[in-house]
Amino acid sequence: MTRRLPPLYALRAFEAAARHASFTRAAEELAITQSAVSRHVRTLEEHFDCQLFQRQGRQLRLTEPARLLLPGLRDGFDALERACASLRSEEGVLRLKAPSTLTMRWLLARLSAFRMNNSDIEVQLTSAWMDVDRVNFAQEPFDCAVLLSNGRFPEEWESTLLFHEWLIPVGAPELLREGSWTVERLAGAELLHPTPDRRDWRRWLQRMGLAEQVSLKGGQVFDTLELGIVAAARGYGVSIGDLVMVAEDANQGRLALPWPSAVASGESYYLVWPKARRQQERLRRLRDFLLAELQAMRLPEVELLE
Repeated sequence: MTRRLPPLYALRAFEAAARHASFTRAAEELAITQSAVSRHVRTLEEHFDCQLFQRQGRQLRLTEPARLLLPGLRDGFDALERACASLRSEEGVLRLKAPSTLTMRWLLARLSAFRMNNSDIEVQLTSAWMDVDRVNFAQEPFDCAVLLSNGRFPEEWESTLLFHEWLIPVGAPELLREGSWTVERLAGAELLHPTPDRRDWRRWLQRMGLAEQVSLKGGQVFDTLELGIVAAARGYGVSIGDLVMVAEDANQGRLALPWPSAVASGESYYLVWPKARRQQERLRRLRDFLLAELQAMRLPEVELLE
């Protein structure tokens, strides 16, 4: 089907002039003359058989047809820019998106080590807070991402399981010096919730058979695992964390595991990227490095409950 569209250069000139409300500034952006911008806009007006701009003194105002045209045109140019960016990405640069707590607790140190051993690859990391981990490779400027997920991804993605999420209570080291933990002690503790819906504590308590004995009411609510873990480490209560993310602090005595039973959440962390993305070999090198780092980790000795 033939697309009956006006010339792209005319659309670009109109979008720039509308954005700047000035033919002069549009001409400067596009590196053409002001008269060329004016001719391109006139081409559009002839194509659509309507006026797009009105001059009021020195001010340039959009007409109603122009206001209808502009939003879709901006979205179209944004989409074109994203499509082109995916092909012109710098050689040797991998753009990675990852959850904020994973970044601070585990990933950042590993990427530093990766760069030392892979000087030909630069990893540009974007740490993002995500209540539900997701990435849209068609609309976001990333080559790969680490996501907490159930593992059901689009067929056009490569995906590698990094590690399962194991939920476990965490607190300040002083908690272990005050004797063993009982159900009564847990029920009387200040529970810290790293998610507003309190889902992590709920999962742990249900799997442990303690949902009826330990109330989820009250307690400070946060919006990231990191904030909950930091607050717990400073003695404000007992939070719930991920075993891999708290392993180093627990092994070095900066964080305590008052109830050493970890419960599988049913979700896991995956490294994903589009199969059609360039730099497949570099992506596989990053994947292999992260898997090797995980295999070398020493996790605290705790009970694991599926």
